[in-house]
Amino acid sequence: MKIAIIGATGFVGSAILNELAGRNHDITAIARNPKDTAGINWKSANIFNVTELAAILKGNDAVINAYNSGWTNPNIYDDFISGSKAIQEAVKKSGVKRYITIGGAGSLFVAPGLQAVDTPDFPKEFYAGATAARDYLNILKEEKELDWAFFSPAFEMHQGITTGRTGKYRLGLENPVFNDEQRSILSVEDLAVVIADETETPKHHQVRFTAAY
Repeated sequence: MKIAIIGATGFVGSAILNELAGRNHDITAIARNPKDTAGINWKSANIFNVTELAAILKGNDAVINAYNSGWTNPNIYDDFISGSKAIQEAVKKSGVKRYITIGGAGSLFVAPGLQAVDTPDFPKEFYAGATAARDYLNILKEEKELDWAFFSPAFEMHQGITTGRTGKYRLGLENPVFNDEQRSILSVEDLAVVIADETETPKHHQVRFTAAY
């Protein structure tokens, strides 16, 4: 497959890139500061330039959006929303139909009508970014032209999760997936497996989904 990855140098994007490269796909990796990796078609692009980005995306079978406007960015909310909307528009303009975007876990429902981001103990340092991802999901739900999927990671998906690549996971939709210890955990390497599997064999169409061990 020909697959474009936006945000390919980030924590999540680089893991997805490594997984898909290991599966011998034809990858276009898009980043502000592209690298020089053999076998990867690196491109530098301004995601807010819809015409420029659409030209790079054209001809791919799928676009994976791992854009992150930066957790320490004081304008994270506005930048994430505007950046994600620009990427979505560029995908449409490019003619690519399959669009998988990586969001946050904060929009998962922990009780009827209650999303994690709205609970009293949700970490304040992640609130703006998580709210942005939640609000973008609501925007994406209005999209009828693209065959989109929005992925919410497990609650515990960070550099401290050192299980590496197991290739094992369980899928969910609107609610977090918990293990027997009532923890929602997934390594970034296995997140990449989830996204690669979904890209190769699409199971989720115009819906949000999640995964954990």
